[in-house]
Amino acid sequence: MSGFDFVATRFDAALGWGRKFSLFHYPFITACCGMEYMSTACAHFDIDRFGAGLTRFSPRQADLLMVVGTVTHKLAPVLRTVYDQMLAPKWVIAFGACTVSGGIYRNYAVVQGIDKIIPVDVYIPGCPPRPETVLDGLLKLQDKIQHQGQDWRWARKA
Repeated sequence: MSGFDFVATRFDAALGWGRKFSLFHYPFITACCGMEYMSTACAHFDIDRFGAGLTRFSPRQADLLMVVGTVTHKLAPVLRTVYDQMLAPKWVIAFGACTVSGGIYRNYAVVQGIDKIIPVDVYIPGCPPRPETVLDGLLKLQDKIQHQGQDWRWARKA
């Protein structure tokens, strides 16, 4: 059985590497951080060279949800629906101070952190965060994807 363990370990590493460099992200942009999000796709920063350049505007085609900006309680059910429509495995990046903690809006209308609605894998702080910080957060997510256990139950149907 040890030969199978070796193959499974190698397959986990290959699957992790493939998932790490083929992120299809869905941008959920609600506020001013959207400008910094767009600048990461421009030539100077170029998010595409990190394997996350294909933006998808359908949650059914995306595996990375980037929540960018302020999320209100009225918008929270929409965010949850988008998250639920994504296929597994799925990851979430909270982008900016308003998404992470409610930012400067300490009132009844703004959600004080989207981790109350959906699970978050990487938090990117800042108001707005610089594109370098966004790319650093993406690298941290890629490292997390590479080192997590990969689900490949479809291969063990014997």
